[in-house]
Amino acid sequence: MGEAERYRRFFATHGPSVIVTVAVIKGSTPREVGAAIAVSANATSGTIGGGQLEYIAIDHARALLAGRTAETRLDIALGPEIGQCCGGRAELAFEVADAATVATFLARLEAETARQPSVFIFGGGHVGSALAAALAPLPFNTVVVETRPDMVEALPEDVELRISPLPEAEVANIPAGGAAVILTHDHALDFLIATEALKRADLRYCGMIGSKTKRATFLSYARKQELSEAALSRLVMPIGGTAVSDKRPAVIAALVAAELISVIHAAKAGRLHTADAAR
Repeated sequence: MGEAERYRRFFATHGPSVIVTVAVIKGSTPREVGAAIAVSANATSGTIGGGQLEYIAIDHARALLAGRTAETRLDIALGPEIGQCCGGRAELAFEVADAATVATFLARLEAETARQPSVFIFGGGHVGSALAAALAPLPFNTVVVETRPDMVEALPEDVELRISPLPEAEVANIPAGGAAVILTHDHALDFLIATEALKRADLRYCGMIGSKTKRATFLSYARKQELSEAALSRLVMPIGGTAVSDKRPAVIAALVAAELISVIHAAKAGRLHTADAAR
């Protein structure tokens, strides 16, 4: 379930609520600006980092709901006085979740989701399905591309399934800054998909499952297709690194998920830092 849908269901089922948002941060804090938690009289959804900060936020939100306070802003030092040692400060904003506020909040979340990097998983077998499950709660828009609908295991509701007779053609549909992870049942098909993916310098990640022998065979094939050495240098193979040799699908999925977070989100952070430096 996506973040916006989770909150939407919460507001629909838990009655009067308050949305608590991290509005300003200084120094080290548990969550970033924009992180939020919805609080009703007896339930919560989301998190602003846990610990005493979140306890104070929940307590204040319920006081606001009960009419015991009208304060809609708290500036909290994250130090020994509240039992946290982050060392920074967090300013929290409290909004009663009326129809207009909820609509604005959900629209923001949906816009943020639309801007998330896309990961196209080519192959919905055991490893592909395990990777889809691992990526579902992470900040990616995940698509599984398959030729055989009967071979795809159950996917999380937020993961899109595309059945295509020409999976390599789907590479063109990956938004810039996204990733191709190639895990099909057919080495020749893997090679076709990887060739198309490596032609795109705007993808942050192109990974293919396989052995050293498969890598060598692909590189020979790709050079005959006149791919440049610069393009070939972008191939990640084996995916997930070599530190762990466990080949169970869930383990491979966990390693690749970590790799994708590191590569794609580090690249995003680098772009942000560059933009900041240019100001």
